Amino acid sequence: MAEKKTELPVVKKLLDRIVQSPQYLIALETRQAAEVLAQMRVLAMRGGTSIYLWEPQGGLASLRESGLYVPGSKRMTDALRYVLQSMHFGIYLFVDFDADLKPVDALLLRRIARLQGANERKLVFVGGHLELPEELDGMFERITAEDDERRPLRLRDGRWVS
Repeated sequence: MAEKKTELPVVKKLLDRIVQSPQYLIALETRQAAEVLAQMRVLAMRGGTSIYLWEPQGGLASLRESGLYVPGSKRMTDALRYVLQSMHFGIYLFVDFDADLKPVDALLLRRIARLQGANERKLVFVGGHLELPEELDGMFERITAEDDERRPLRLRDGRWVS
C-alpha cells in the first residue's frame, strides 16, 4: 500500500498551529518528515514566512532561499544560540532530533522555552516518534501531523472547526 502524500492545506494547518501555539518549543510528530519539509519550503517561498532548517552538515538554512546558510550554525549549540539571540520572528526546524543533549543544549532549550517578547521564535523538532528530555517536560507542545489529516470538521458554535 502506497503512503498517503501530505497535502499543502494540511501542512498549512500545521504551520498555523505552530505559529499560534503558546509554547516556543514544539514536537511535530510525522511519519512523512521529508514530505512535510518539502511542503513547508513551498509555503515559505509563497508566503514569505521565515522558516529555517537545521542540518549538521551545513547549519541553519533558510527554506525561502535555497542554499543560504546562517554562518557559524553547524553545531547544534551554535544554532540554538542563534535562535535565542535572534530579534526576528522565525520558525526553526530540527529534524531527527537526538534526545541525548549536551547540558549546554538543554540549558539553551529551557531558555528558549521561557522567552518573552513580541518577536516570537518557534523551535520545532520534526520526526516520527520524538522523545524529548525529561528536563523539558511541560515546556513544549506535541503536535501530531497525521491527526490533522484524519480529523473531520465539526460544527461548534455555528462555525466549522477541526
